[in-house]
Amino acid sequence: MADALEQYDPQIYELIRQEQARQSGSIRLIPSENYVSKAVMLASASCLTNKYAEGYPGRRYYEGQQVTDLIERMAQERVKKIFKADHANVQPYSGSIANWAAYLALVNPGDTIMGLSLPHGGHLTHGWKVSVTSRIFSSVQYTVNPDTGRFDYDKIEQLAKKHKPKIIISGATAYPREIDFEIFGQIAKDVGACQRYSSRCRSRRGWHTQESRTLRRHSLDHLT
Repeated sequence: MADALEQYDPQIYELIRQEQARQSGSIRLIPSENYVSKAVMLASASCLTNKYAEGYPGRRYYEGQQVTDLIERMAQERVKKIFKADHANVQPYSGSIANWAAYLALVNPGDTIMGLSLPHGGHLTHGWKVSVTSRIFSSVQYTVNPDTGRFDYDKIEQLAKKHKPKIIISGATAYPREIDFEIFGQIAKDVGACQRYSSRCRSRRGWHTQESRTLRRHSLDHLT
């Protein structure tokens, strides 16, 4: 495949080669990036890229889904086994899309969400002003303490009680400290909000990632 690309478009081939060298010479600490295996690269560059598979297995909008249905069902079963889940949606191709799925499952347009400010380590989809999430929802942003670089849970609690968000996003994209999800959970319970673990964050129980996030409505039992 590489030989065909080099012959057809040598400029793009050269830029890909440069990017490969850049990745090999640096370490990435961005949660949404991974060093994928050659097997993943091979699958991503396979004939599957030719197929349009809108809908869900057994309920597609286009013909020719015999194999793609098998692949998606296999992926679902693997995810369910890994995360011990009853259901799995393997279609979101990024954390942003997965975040949207969580929002739309729990709140309505115009409702208030509360997340970490982008300059303080939050994600665009946590309600930052340039994200569509801040246009669809009423966004409240909490920050870290400028002196310690850590969450000020007392101020977060005050902010939550003032604005009464429907969702409190307790994760981050760039927050290297341990996050106390139990405190966030209690704050969410006190204001009747949902708590979302988002992005890659460390808690006392280990790593919470975008792929393994749990949604918990504290006025009920568990919502996953």
